[in-house]
Amino acid sequence: MSHSKSILKYPSLLIFLLTSVIAFSQNIKQSDLEARRQELRLEIQKISKLQAENKSKQKSQLSLIQEFNYKISVINNLIKLTNQQANLLTRDINNNQKRITSLRKELENLRKDYAGMIVKSYKNKNQQSRIMFLLSSEDFKQAYKRLQYIKQYSNHQKEQGETIKAKTLELQEVNKNLQKQKNDKQNLIAENRQLQKSLEKERVEHQGLINSINKNISLYTAQIREKQREADRIDREIENIIKAAIASSNKKAGKTTATTTTSSSTFALTAEEKVLAASFVSNKGKLPWPVEKGYVTLGYGKQPSSIDKSISIQSNGVRIATEKGAKVRAVFNGEVSRIVLIKNANPVIMIRHGNYITAYKNLSKVFVKEGDRVTTKQLIGEVFTNPSDGETVLNFTIFKEAQTENPATWIYKM
Repeated sequence: MSHSKSILKYPSLLIFLLTSVIAFSQNIKQSDLEARRQELRLEIQKISKLQAENKSKQKSQLSLIQEFNYKISVINNLIKLTNQQANLLTRDINNNQKRITSLRKELENLRKDYAGMIVKSYKNKNQQSRIMFLLSSEDFKQAYKRLQYIKQYSNHQKEQGETIKAKTLELQEVNKNLQKQKNDKQNLIAENRQLQKSLEKERVEHQGLINSINKNISLYTAQIREKQREADRIDREIENIIKAAIASSNKKAGKTTATTTTSSSTFALTAEEKVLAASFVSNKGKLPWPVEKGYVTLGYGKQPSSIDKSISIQSNGVRIATEKGAKVRAVFNGEVSRIVLIKNANPVIMIRHGNYITAYKNLSKVFVKEGDRVTTKQLIGEVFTNPSDGETVLNFTIFKEAQTENPATWIYKM
């Protein structure tokens, strides 16, 4: 007989197995949600701390809007996640309550059976002793069978007692877990109430800021366009530098567009550079942040402005708000390919990792020089702090050849 047929003969066993699998998967999901919840709570604390540190500074309205937008999105995510946890706990609580009802019924039946066995055993003891029961056998074979029966009955009685004890302990444990789950759910509900209040406060301040900006929207629209032009100018310069580096690598390798169609757009890598590039790729999603503390105020890609939805912002990397004096770290082993000094802009460090390049923009200090070999998390510079508004923002970009990639897919939990 197959295993599946054997299981079907015992539906209670199948139900137990299914319940166990569901409970196990729910426990994993609950722990994942809790881990993510703690991350979001830390993220909110981090934003609040950086906001408090820069409170004395007169920040630009655009920066404040970005901060509000990001903080509101994190709080919203945290509220959704705590709701998920609470709903999952509700299901767990309901399952445990059903399990408690089932266990109580099992215990009641077991105790009845056990009580019946004790009474029967007592009556048998009064009517005749075990020895007489054996001696009254007609032959040795019957006596042996009666002896086996006595042993089996005694063992069954003992097993029944052990089963009752185990079920009682299981019931106590389920009750204990149920109480903990109820407490956890109450804590989540209380936390969500606080989050809702916090969210409402942030939204009121955010709306007040929007109303203030709308009174002079043309001024802020001009500022956004100017910032976009400045970012595009720096990005074009970096792109030209990368294209020149690609051409140089192909020339050194003796490749030309006549012999290799892709040579004009890809690096000609040495064996060592290929190993480095492969190692960089294998760490995708696990790279450290380029600053120890910070949060993303502007993500990657084309997106509408938070001030004027008719204006699109093209971001080839991410903007990371951090604390004053924040040190910049290399996100992976590589070679400093260029220290870029652009007119009317702060220094940029470019680090090459085979055919990948990471760019660290808006620096006030540079701790490395071109040609230096750097290691993961090595300090390479310091982020510039704008003296007029106290903003400390690192612009970070990742390139494959001359094409940008989303840093959020490369940096750990960005």
